[in-house]
Amino acid sequence: RHVMVKHPLRFRQIHLDFHTSPFIPGIGEAFDKSQWQDRLQNAHVDSITCFSSCHHGWSYHPTEVGQIHPHLNVDLLRLQMDACKEIDINVPVYLTAGVNNVAAHEHPEWRTIREDGRYVGWQASPVKPGFHQLCFNSPYLDHLCAMIRETATLFPEADGIFLDIINQPGCCCRWCLDDMRSAGVNPADADERAVFAKQVSLEYYRATAEAAQHQDAAMPVFHNSGHIDVGNTEILEHFSHLELESLPTGGWGYDHFPLSAAYARKLGLDFLGMTGKFHTTWGEFGGFKHPNALRYECAAMLANGSKCSVGDQLHPSGELDESTYAIIGQAYAEVEAKEPWCRGAVSAANVAILSVTAVNPALGREHEADIGAARLLLESHIPFDLLDLSMDFNGYKVLILPDAVRLSAELSKRLQGFLDQGGKLILSGESGLNPECDGFAIDLPVVHTGVSPYQPDYLLPVQELQPDCLTTPFVMYLPSQRVKAHGGQSLGAVIDPYFNREGDHFSSHQHTPYQPEASGFDGGVMTENILYFSHPVFSIYRTYGAVILKAFVQKAVTGFLGKTQQVVTNLPSQGRVTLMQQPAENQTILHLLYANTILRGGAVQMSGGNIRNTSPVEVIEELNPLHDIQVTLRHPRPVSQVLLAPQNTPLAFTQNGSEITLRLDTLCCHQMVVLKH
Repeated sequence: RHVMVKHPLRFRQIHLDFHTSPFIPGIGEAFDKSQWQDRLQNAHVDSITCFSSCHHGWSYHPTEVGQIHPHLNVDLLRLQMDACKEIDINVPVYLTAGVNNVAAHEHPEWRTIREDGRYVGWQASPVKPGFHQLCFNSPYLDHLCAMIRETATLFPEADGIFLDIINQPGCCCRWCLDDMRSAGVNPADADERAVFAKQVSLEYYRATAEAAQHQDAAMPVFHNSGHIDVGNTEILEHFSHLELESLPTGGWGYDHFPLSAAYARKLGLDFLGMTGKFHTTWGEFGGFKHPNALRYECAAMLANGSKCSVGDQLHPSGELDESTYAIIGQAYAEVEAKEPWCRGAVSAANVAILSVTAVNPALGREHEADIGAARLLLESHIPFDLLDLSMDFNGYKVLILPDAVRLSAELSKRLQGFLDQGGKLILSGESGLNPECDGFAIDLPVVHTGVSPYQPDYLLPVQELQPDCLTTPFVMYLPSQRVKAHGGQSLGAVIDPYFNREGDHFSSHQHTPYQPEASGFDGGVMTENILYFSHPVFSIYRTYGAVILKAFVQKAVTGFLGKTQQVVTNLPSQGRVTLMQQPAENQTILHLLYANTILRGGAVQMSGGNIRNTSPVEVIEELNPLHDIQVTLRHPRPVSQVLLAPQNTPLAFTQNGSEITLRLDTLCCHQMVVLKH
């Protein structure tokens, strides 16, 4: 059995895209070693991923397997490699894997084919611009492995092999059809094709990792498909580390990375976050984000236990863009100063989300319930991790099952054991129900009678959970479970509309008004160790973003956590808090972050062959300071000293039992607070 060597990562990396058309001349002709070195060093870069081959299919060094770019007359990768190694900058090497237009042109039979006979690619039409996907079950895999072996042989000093676009859909090429039929798989059945495609993917991981390490068993290898699917841990034996692609302005938004990192840091591999210098996303020449945005994004990576990577795209001339590296340098100078308090850090969170998609992968790669739960916790300044079913629950005090976590017999037993050992559960919507019926699989303090026939209905919380500005019912956009509190405190009354909006039964523009009398059903229940919301509150928050709903859920959650809540602060909702530990240094690091994100731009249909139309972009421009930040930490270990980092200056604090209270005069972007034990 192949065992991948875990790989410690450097903190300040560049991912240097170089997807370059064969119709552009003068490739690499402006490369200048001294200028290259100066710009990287001035930007505080300590690792840069450079290209062996690109999506267009061209190689950037002499090759006997692939084809060198028709307008490249030097060994560009060798020049880049040698220039970096002279100044102690690492160079992982990139190869395109899932798409390759040169290979697709020469061997169209290797291309991935849909069940309707169409080729798979970034454009369906052969006369429109885009990259073409190839099937890993075709002879292309042998060709790819030969390219990887050649690159690893030519550049044995490389600091890793980065393989991109790793995606194997249910393919109907001649090799997949033949192999499916030989294995008794029905090619016409989408589910059976998906199972077969997964086996093809596993063979891809095995073969390519073996090719990358054919000379050096310690060669790091990473396979990029954006980020790791929660629960898909069987592939990790083929990874030396993880890289989480999450460009906030590229469509991911600023809340995507914290959730992805909350899972990645539990997998036992070093990992880095990958943002971009672009205003939008990959391949944008002349697009820049404000330096303050990059400062915040890198700070958020450090706060979440990650190393940093910034995506750039090299100009075909081979010259690093001066403005880009001046902007990156502002962020990376700060990262370099902060590294001592981030090295070897692990999460100290006592709250975890059990991922919906880990329990039920059929729900997709991401689920609105996971995202909504994460956003509520982020905005409530509650540190958390994200778990799959392989992970231990018992290191946490509170476990959240958001909206759609139905329980198998095995999971029910584990959760009951968690409760028996003093743990607390937060559940909502369908969570806690049996997979095959509507009864709860664990003992909850409710009487359950099924799903509400109404959408939407309304909620009137009990007084202590009412949002501060309301005393009347507010709309709950998705259907609730019909429950009555039995042995716990009701969260409030569900109030039905007069009728659903259908046929000739409608009223006004949207919702039918609520009836004057309550339905007799409850919006949830709270006991000492169970908090249950009858509505899918996390999906509602992810989908609708209703601040009134958030206020209700926050009051319920913080009241339920009580003294379990690790951090209490007056930070605004856009503030972010993480709590990390450095075991070797015997200290805990509180990270406080704040940036004012703004939605800019709008939906516009682009012309001229652009593959992406525009949509509103969440941007950061100013880093406005906050003043008089109050923090109470509930920390079980005595604290001997509190320091601000990287300033390394003492901070006054008071300690009363397990509660530590401190105050910051000012917070601008990111502040680390070090608690020494």
